[in-house]
Amino acid sequence: MTILAPDPAGFDLSFPVVVVGGGAAGLVAALAAREAGAEVLLLERDPVPSGSTALSAGLIPAAGTRWQRAAGIADSPERFAGDIMAKAQDTPDPALVRLVTHAAGSALEWLHTGYGLDFSVITDFRYPGHGACRMHGLPSRSGRELVDALRAAVEGSGAELLCHAQVTAVVADAGGVRGVVYRRPDGAEERVGCDALVLACNGYGGSKALVARHVPEMAGALYFGHEGNQGDALLWGEALGAATRHLSGYQGHGSVAHPAGILISWATITEGGVQVNAAGTRFSNEALGYSEQAAAVLRQPGGIAWTIFDARIAGIARQFEDFRQAEAIGAILEAPDATSLAARMAVPAPALLATLAEVDRLKAGQGRDRFGRDFAQAPVLVPPLRAVRVTGALFHTQGGLVVDTAARVMRQDGTAIPGLYAAGGAACGVSGPAASGYLSGNGLLTAVGLGRVAGREAALAARRSAKPRA
Repeated sequence: MTILAPDPAGFDLSFPVVVVGGGAAGLVAALAAREAGAEVLLLERDPVPSGSTALSAGLIPAAGTRWQRAAGIADSPERFAGDIMAKAQDTPDPALVRLVTHAAGSALEWLHTGYGLDFSVITDFRYPGHGACRMHGLPSRSGRELVDALRAAVEGSGAELLCHAQVTAVVADAGGVRGVVYRRPDGAEERVGCDALVLACNGYGGSKALVARHVPEMAGALYFGHEGNQGDALLWGEALGAATRHLSGYQGHGSVAHPAGILISWATITEGGVQVNAAGTRFSNEALGYSEQAAAVLRQPGGIAWTIFDARIAGIARQFEDFRQAEAIGAILEAPDATSLAARMAVPAPALLATLAEVDRLKAGQGRDRFGRDFAQAPVLVPPLRAVRVTGALFHTQGGLVVDTAARVMRQDGTAIPGLYAAGGAACGVSGPAASGYLSGNGLLTAVGLGRVAGREAALAARRSAKPRA
């Protein structure tokens, strides 16, 4: 990515704060910066804000919220932080984990009270690794609804939102970041000066070259994120001398309907469902988490698996818009018994029947299987049964630019790059260096929690020091 020196002719226009990227992180950062009193320009390459957020279920984990209290759920940011560190085997930055786990709850309260976002907490199932029900979402349980609500809030705040504006270069000198250059679809370019720049343009999941370099196990896998995530923030940061961390970390998902390309809720597994391969046999501990399950599915013949569940579980999953869409197009198969289901799936019936019989025995009291999954107290699957053909996918990368607790981008020597902030997928997250470290919701956790911090701190920095612009 290009880093340009300031032009003696100056900039075409200037804002105290410029935000690059219109996903959840950028929209929250713009909203926070505007609320802190700064004039803000948010630049988005697409016709409307979207990002990987719009492709997700839009669920934000937070602890100690009003919604949890109303549901009788006892939780705390400290407990949440402990779950994150346990899932990632103590590899994330503890200070960053403390920051986002304390910031998330107040951010949801802020968005609800100030901007009317109608959050509620999911109480009918718990995501793997979470010690409490703490996933919060809007009524449709869709990321598209979340992005649209945040966009409306930004537009109502008076921040400037400019779409069809692809940032092609960062302008910087020895004193720090000075601005950016963006390009319109017709090729026209404009130079925008700023006192503080927030990079919120996600990670590098859309770049085949960067994925092959940093996450080789997912090279060639289905990419289920936004194609605009080409690693711009990472490359700009590296060119400016930024430190990076955990570039091998990513969020995968082992349950994307194939070939429909629709995300299937992991409640299909956590509530007692299982996955089998084309031979009708199980191949892993599905309950460890959907992120690490992506690679396990991709190792199966054809990179394909089947998720099997029942009507009770389907009722839980139906609260998600994606699942309802999958049902509407016929991606969810139904059969009155296991033999009929095997025929519909085109897998060997004896193998599938043996697999499901073993699972029933485990649920009846034997408990833990050879993969380490504990089925104790899990409800038995009751016919009619359901199945959906799935593949593993890469959702977004979790490594990135190293930031401090003010979301400032740090150099390798531990000093901050003046005027540069990062949030969401642009910053190193809290999942560590492997897919297995991803705790459900970590992506939107750092998008919303760190995004608010980045926007607020960028506004305060711009107020303290309006740098002279060349």
